[in-house]
Amino acid sequence: MALPPLVVGWVGMVNDFGSESADFAGRLSVLLRLATIDLACWVLPLAALAAVAAKVRIADRYVHYVVASNWGSALIAWLMLPPALLKLVAPSQTDLVSLLSLALFLVSAVLTWRLTNAALGKGAVVASATFAGMFVASLAIFFMLQAALGLAQPDQFPG
Repeated sequence: MALPPLVVGWVGMVNDFGSESADFAGRLSVLLRLATIDLACWVLPLAALAAVAAKVRIADRYVHYVVASNWGSALIAWLMLPPALLKLVAPSQTDLVSLLSLALFLVSAVLTWRLTNAALGKGAVVASATFAGMFVASLAIFFMLQAALGLAQPDQFPG
């Protein structure tokens, strides 16, 4: 369900890698690395949560959370489609793309927290801790894999 909007986003990001993605093989390589990172950022935090679910007393709601978050992630991928499309059709509109992406990210964070709270049914504190843990785990995996797979963005602030 989430693959079409994800592919649109990956194609837009492939364009940002310039000379590395000049030919078809290079572009495909970047796209596959981006897909690998997204897959890992989706699956690995859930696996880590499964490992600690009993200790943090959410094991009885873990499956509910996984199902809800997977469907929620598919919807969020579609929610994030407009800035990805805008980036493809108007690549010079970086400020507008960034602003729209930030606004939709904030909306998606609120919706994801609400989904976490509803799926776990353990109250706002447990939902907040779970949401924060999953967010931090996803970011850590993202940055580690981005660097490991050679997709780290160059320094924007030299010096």
